[in-house]
Amino acid sequence: MTPDGRVAPHLLVLGDSLAFHGPRTAHPADEPRLWPHVAAAALGGTADLHAGLGWTARHAWSAVRTDPRVWASVRHTDVLVLGVGGMDSLPSPLPTALRELIPVLRPAGLRARVRAGYRAGHAAAATAGARWAGGWPTALSAAETVRCLEQCRVAVTALRPHAPVVLLLPPVHRSPLYGGVHRRRSGHVAALRAWAAGHGVVTVEAAGLVAEHVLTGHGNPDGIHWGWPGHRAVGEAVAAAVAGELPAPRGGGPAVREEQPAIPTGSGTPGGPQARSQRSEETPVRP
Repeated sequence: MTPDGRVAPHLLVLGDSLAFHGPRTAHPADEPRLWPHVAAAALGGTADLHAGLGWTARHAWSAVRTDPRVWASVRHTDVLVLGVGGMDSLPSPLPTALRELIPVLRPAGLRARVRAGYRAGHAAAATAGARWAGGWPTALSAAETVRCLEQCRVAVTALRPHAPVVLLLPPVHRSPLYGGVHRRRSGHVAALRAWAAGHGVVTVEAAGLVAEHVLTGHGNPDGIHWGWPGHRAVGEAVAAAVAGELPAPRGGGPAVREEQPAIPTGSGTPGGPQARSQRSEETPVRP
């Protein structure tokens, strides 16, 4: 319970590596200094963080559809925080699938050479793309990012209809892996703002919170991830956005949490979270 009598909220955070990387390296998902937990602590609540390295909005939507750990979190969600979409706006001149296949290469020496070649080639291609193609192509188009975020929003709020949704807008970077290029960010931000405004989604402008921190070299040396001051600033801003959306206590008394007693089978699109359960060992029962 918060000091003003509200229910201590449970946040479901879908994020990319910015949600779990600190000033030097990656951290366990329950590290309290990460921005999702800074936000939850400021609200007197808790957070479930589901994130991955290089996650785009498409990865987040895939997790909502297929990861039973996310389904478990949805059942207790009071607030959905979408911390993905930033990676989508970064230049991606080399196929993402190529990068994701590098870990399976054998032997280790070949894997290391391919990874080094990928990094060098990606930076050079991103720089050339900025000069000749205005930063195109990006990891995802703005339209595809919006489509995947909307799928996440619909899926979660179908089961938790009173849960507000908060979106973290793409931040800035100075990463040499991307040649310092971020020419398409403004277009993605405009598309995300338009989508959010049309669906009652609250936005948090991450760039203004971390720009000086990142661009002056006070974040992670990789030029893209944040130090703890950056996490604290973003977490506090997310908490403020969430606080403005939480329901006030009813009748002057303490608020009561509305639990989801069961997962409805629904009649949504095939394969979606509301799809009717299949009686098959090959098809998991989804929320």
